[in-house]
Amino acid sequence: MPASPTASPSLELPADATLPERHPNAPGVGERIPPHSEVCFGCADVPHGLRLEFRVAEDAAGGVAVSARMVLRADQQGAPGLLHGGLLTAAFDEVLGSVVALVTRPCVTARLETDFRRPMPIGSTLWLRGRVDGRAGRKLYVSGSAHLDAEDGPVVGTAKALFLKVGMEHFLRNSRPEDLEALGVSAEQIRAARS
Repeated sequence: MPASPTASPSLELPADATLPERHPNAPGVGERIPPHSEVCFGCADVPHGLRLEFRVAEDAAGGVAVSARMVLRADQQGAPGLLHGGLLTAAFDEVLGSVVALVTRPCVTARLETDFRRPMPIGSTLWLRGRVDGRAGRKLYVSGSAHLDAEDGPVVGTAKALFLKVGMEHFLRNSRPEDLEALGVSAEQIRAARS
């Protein structure tokens, strides 16, 4: 039976998926990955953001991987003294998107599932890891884990996601014009994409 048009896309890696290689222009293993935008909630150094710090990581299976570090601050609380769970999901979205960007651009999150394993005390450091599990056409399947206070510390959460490769017209049609213009996109290009 075919999936309904409103059904969530599957996170299961299809049999025909291949393990993609890191793009030749992407940073190498051990190198820092700079913020992709100076206003990004996830990776930029903005007062209200997650302030994730990324590096390209080794992957035992030979795939593409990243590691990230996040210090848990008092302004990120949900329950008293604990990280708000939605921020772990946001961190996973950023980490998994960053690893996808090492393979191909531009991509968007189509589906993301987070499993929470244990509380994350404020003042702790999260060490997150993401890897590309496979690619099938324009679909990229990724997974990640979050560890408390050390890269091999207790697992506090895991995630799986599906990213889709999109064309630049996706952003030209959907982003705010003033943000696109700040990046150097002309008003004419924006109007053309939206007509």
